[in-house]
Amino acid sequence: MPSSESDPGGAPYAREQRVAVAAAEEAGAMLRTRFSGAQAVGVKDAAGDVVTDLDLAAEKIVLARLQTHFPHDRILSEEAGLFDAVGRRTWLVDPLDGSNNVAIGLPSYAVGIGLCVDGEPVVGVVHEPVTGSTWRAVAGQGAYGAGGGLPGPAGRVPQAGPVVAWTQGHAVGRDDTVAAGLRRQLERRSRRVLQLWAPLLGWSMLARGTIDGFVGYCAEGIDFPPGALLASESGVAFRTLTGGDFRVGFAGPDSDRSFVAARADTLAYLLDVVAAAEVS
Repeated sequence: MPSSESDPGGAPYAREQRVAVAAAEEAGAMLRTRFSGAQAVGVKDAAGDVVTDLDLAAEKIVLARLQTHFPHDRILSEEAGLFDAVGRRTWLVDPLDGSNNVAIGLPSYAVGIGLCVDGEPVVGVVHEPVTGSTWRAVAGQGAYGAGGGLPGPAGRVPQAGPVVAWTQGHAVGRDDTVAAGLRRQLERRSRRVLQLWAPLLGWSMLARGTIDGFVGYCAEGIDFPPGALLASESGVAFRTLTGGDFRVGFAGPDSDRSFVAARADTLAYLLDVVAAAEVS
C-alpha cells in the first residue's frame, strides 16, 4: 500500500477524504437543483455519448475545491482532462457519472472523486444527488455511509442467481464479440443484469450488499478506482476475466480493466459464467 498522509493526530488521508466529500456534495446539490433543465452541449464520440452543461458546472465546483486545498496535486478530470503536476498523487474526478441518463431525463447519476498515490487508490468518494447519499472509503480503513460501515455482498449465490452490475468502456463497439458473449452468459445465468450507464452507482450497491457482483469489460479509468475502492474496502475481491490477480488502478489502456468483482461463492460462480463466454 502507498505511504499515507494524515492530519496531525488524525487518521491517514482524513483531510483528503473530508475535502472530497464536501466537493462531491456541493456538486451534487447543484446537480439535484438543475437536473430538470440539463442540456446536452456536445458529443464525446461516434457512439453518441454526450456532455451536458451540468457535467461542466459540476466539474468546475469539484476542481475549485481540489485546486484550493491541494494546489500541487495532479488532477485527471472527465471533461477538462489532465492538470499535470510533479508528484505521486493524482486526483480522479467524474463530476457527473451518468451523463447520458441525465440527458434523457433519467435520474440515475452520481459524482465520483478519488485519490491515487503511485497509481493505487487511497481515497474514494461516491455521492448520489437524487437521495443525497454519500459513500466513502480510505484504503485500509473500510467503507462507510451515513449508517456506518458498508457490509459488502453476502457471498452466497442466491437460488435464482445473482444480481450483477455490468459496465463496458465507451470505446467498446456494438459489434464487439467478447462483450456480447459476456452479456449473453450473464443474462442466462443471473437473476438480473444491471446496465445502469453510471457504474459508480453499481459500485455503491455492491459495497452496500444490495447486489451480488460486478463484471466489467474495458472499463473507463477515471470513475473506476473511487468505486472499486468502496467495494474492496467492504470485502469484495477482484479477478481478471480469466481468474488471475487484478490490480485496481487508472493508468494504462482500458483493455487492462476487464474484471469480475464479488465475494466468496459468488466470485467463483461468476468466474465460471465468464469462462463459459470463452474469454481469452
